[in-house]
Amino acid sequence: MELVQDTRNGEVAALGVLLERHRAGMRAVAMSLLGNTPDADDAVQDATLIALRRIGDLRQPESVGLWLRAIVRNVCRTRLRSAPPPSPLPDLARLTSGAGPEQVIDRHAMQDWLWRAIDELSPVLRTTVMLRHFSARTPSYDEMATLFGVPVGTVRSRLNEARRRLAAAMAATAEAVHADVRVLSRESARAAAETLAAAEQGRLAELAAERWTADVGYYAGRHRVGGRDFLIRGMADDLEAGVRQRFVSAVAGRDTVIWEMDLVNPPDDPGHCPPAVAWLMSVKGARMHRLRLFHAPRP
Repeated sequence: MELVQDTRNGEVAALGVLLERHRAGMRAVAMSLLGNTPDADDAVQDATLIALRRIGDLRQPESVGLWLRAIVRNVCRTRLRSAPPPSPLPDLARLTSGAGPEQVIDRHAMQDWLWRAIDELSPVLRTTVMLRHFSARTPSYDEMATLFGVPVGTVRSRLNEARRRLAAAMAATAEAVHADVRVLSRESARAAAETLAAAEQGRLAELAAERWTADVGYYAGRHRVGGRDFLIRGMADDLEAGVRQRFVSAVAGRDTVIWEMDLVNPPDDPGHCPPAVAWLMSVKGARMHRLRLFHAPRP
């Protein structure tokens, strides 16, 4: 029980002991559902990051083993349905009820600690982790490979490397003072709403001059497809076709931002666009520098 509280407080040694103590049980659950395959190891790793994000939700420290195994089970079941790992854990509601002020503080401390560690990763690893674990519509490995223009094996190796470096970064930054990612994400949400409004009002070029770099680029895989004019024209074409983007959520790190949008098609052309899109942006000097779009699969 002390290990759980110490982990909430950002003590890396306690975190390592806690996970190692239960790793065998977590892997056994994964292997029972996925077999002795790389997917089982990936599921344990995904579950570990989910646990890091949600350790403050655990109300019964004596049930931490059950809690961790349940997270693994949820991840595995979702993988079997060929969907991204879930963020919510609805079947664990009985373990997460009754949060008081001190629990909320603990949870926020863990979230901030995790984000500070993520910021210590290289840009490519940070982007991979954010897209996989913090995007509301997390793509599959195959979709991420297409998005970045690399083999699936490269996506897997990047995630494995990111997880390894994340543990080391946590150890190096657990005591550091850092920005609150929730504040960054709220500011990014406002920027998303302002961008959509500017596009609908015909002011996107004006906004882009202020908030995008001069050499901003739109990328498909590794290839640069176009620049600022291409992006402005694309938004205008969608609006002319009657397509609207409706903001859903934003998550922002030091130099990576993800905006989630619903796509609302015109009544006379309901299949014009996929149902949703994620803007995956690299930021330079607080300005958008590179953009990739991840479209949700059509139903």
